[in-house]
Amino acid sequence: MGGETAGRGREAAFFDLDKTVIARSSTMAFSRPFHTNGLLSRSAMLRSAYVHFFYHASGADHTQMERMRQQVSRMVIGWEVQQVRDIVATTLTELIVPIVYEEATALIAEHRAAGRDVVIVSASGVELVEPIGAMLGADHVIATRMGIDEGRYNGTIEYYAYGENKAAAVREMAAERGYDLDACFAYSDSVTDLPLLAAVGHPVAVNPDKALRREAQARGWLVQDFSRPVSLRPKFPAQTAARTAALGAGASAAAGLVWYASRRKEAGKQSSGREFARSRRTLSRPE
Repeated sequence: MGGETAGRGREAAFFDLDKTVIARSSTMAFSRPFHTNGLLSRSAMLRSAYVHFFYHASGADHTQMERMRQQVSRMVIGWEVQQVRDIVATTLTELIVPIVYEEATALIAEHRAAGRDVVIVSASGVELVEPIGAMLGADHVIATRMGIDEGRYNGTIEYYAYGENKAAAVREMAAERGYDLDACFAYSDSVTDLPLLAAVGHPVAVNPDKALRREAQARGWLVQDFSRPVSLRPKFPAQTAARTAALGAGASAAAGLVWYASRRKEAGKQSSGREFARSRRTLSRPE
């Protein structure tokens, strides 16, 4: 009966992206091709590298995330949206395919086999998250959406997929699509995603920063450490090639991607191996 049983709603698995599904910052991964194509100056690329190194080294609290948000929104003013999409499409295989965690792809496959929708929920921009979600076979993505005027970013943010905003988007999606949140899963590395993790019945802290590890232990949540980034090519060769080719040809992503951002626009709204094995056993629902 797939992801539904009598008397129960549909189910979904919500995945943060950076350091949860992929082994580095998705935004930082594209900084070099943005520089090569004239969008980023060398000094801006170095500043971006420093900020993201700090984020990876220590985890980012609310203040640090806000600074990064402001930096990115200023940095992209005047960039052509289509140029960004084209750069991402042509470099996706080179930059992202080799750094996806093997453990994450196994979980995504198992959730899909159990009939659950897979949703990527990321503070990175939709132009980055959408093709990555398509490559991973996600059913939907929730991502930050920048303001656009005449095909160029204007420096505003229409929707910021961060903190409580992620949880609100998940609850709204659940209400519209009939997800039973008590039966849903969520995965994240950051304490800033506490609202997202607390919104579902099966929260999992993946590669957690110190603050999230403390919270997860205090709340009795499962903690997993993903450590094997591997290329997607051997695992999903046909899927990866087909989706990447479609993106390169100008197709955005599979139907339903960027659900929350699109819906807001339409509405006028701006740890171990044992632990890993135990979590995998919870993926299959009893008859």
